[in-house]
Amino acid sequence: MTINCNGRLIDLNEPKIMGILNTTPNSFYDGGSNQSMNLILEKVEKHLSEGADMIDVGGYSTKQGAEEVSEVEEIARTIPVIEKIMEKYPDLILSIDTFRGNVARAAIKAGASIINDVSGFELDPEMLPAIAELKVPYILMHMKGTPQTMQDDPQYDDITLEVNQYFSEKIARLRELKINDIILDPGFGFAKTIEHNYELFSKMEVLGFGQYPLLVGISRKSMIYKYFGISPQEALNGTTALNMVALQKGAKILRVHDVREAKETLQIFQKLNQK
Repeated sequence: MTINCNGRLIDLNEPKIMGILNTTPNSFYDGGSNQSMNLILEKVEKHLSEGADMIDVGGYSTKQGAEEVSEVEEIARTIPVIEKIMEKYPDLILSIDTFRGNVARAAIKAGASIINDVSGFELDPEMLPAIAELKVPYILMHMKGTPQTMQDDPQYDDITLEVNQYFSEKIARLRELKINDIILDPGFGFAKTIEHNYELFSKMEVLGFGQYPLLVGISRKSMIYKYFGISPQEALNGTTALNMVALQKGAKILRVHDVREAKETLQIFQKLNQK
């Protein structure tokens, strides 16, 4: 349960909070709010002051039906941001949220230390070679299709079994490449109905066969706001409730928009489980 980030061993036996930093104009919750460099740095400072252990930088919206963004544009949205953040916070752990190998390469060169890939290296032939070259921790997420098509009537006979089979096959390929620092993300909201999401969540503790740390990203997602018939802006309470259950089921990283609330949830969880 440790990962090596730029030579630092991060112990995931103690769960961590990952703050989301979108540099896109069209993300489902905070699109367009982080466009100037000053606003971006203010958001990073806020995340850190509220207890974030790491920051996830993304320049390509993966919401349902999101428009495609060129590799050049994605690099332009993310790499200057990573460079500026690392200049101000040189010890900060940054992950790059991308499914493109060349974006991952540029981000790691700029100072990021984790690859967070929604596609399981399926959407870009350059991603797997990049993972092999870079030898950094890799977040492997489950998804079917693409961000544009993922919600087109997803079907499963047994979603938990199928997600575990997906992870098993992908992990085998990563281990062949001598990639040992693997984090699993069930991909809540990606190619899954509301019912699929809750069924998978309810059995989350069996994912990865207990051998790999789990990242859970359900912050303000549709499995909350569509279930209640509300907006993403109104979905913080449901997010907090699910984050507590995720910790109880063994999640080691919570990927969130609202760091303070997630940190308080983690602290209560730790208080309840102190020995």
